[in-house]
Amino acid sequence: MGPFNGPTIAILVILAILLFGAKKLPDLARSLGRSARILKAESKGLVDDENNESEDQQGQQAQQQPQGQQAQQAQQNPAPQQNQQPQQGYPQLPPASAS
Repeated sequence: MGPFNGPTIAILVILAILLFGAKKLPDLARSLGRSARILKAESKGLVDDENNESEDQQGQQAQQQPQGQQAQQAQQNPAPQQNQQPQQGYPQLPPASAS
């Protein structure tokens, strides 16, 4: 058996009635229930925030890995800079000559 058996609970209820009065016990129970609900919601919110932050960090790491792979490929296979066409569609100007 646990520490709170039948007679122990009865004694605690009688003490609560004597200390707080029969009229204030329902209000006390309501405020205790509200507090417990708020505490539960806040703790769930904190856990959700931690999960979102860890997902964001994992997403950033996943984005950084392909960029790192692209950089490695560019180092392995450097493309000549003079043969590239501009992507915007503007005509390429000739290089300036030193006079």
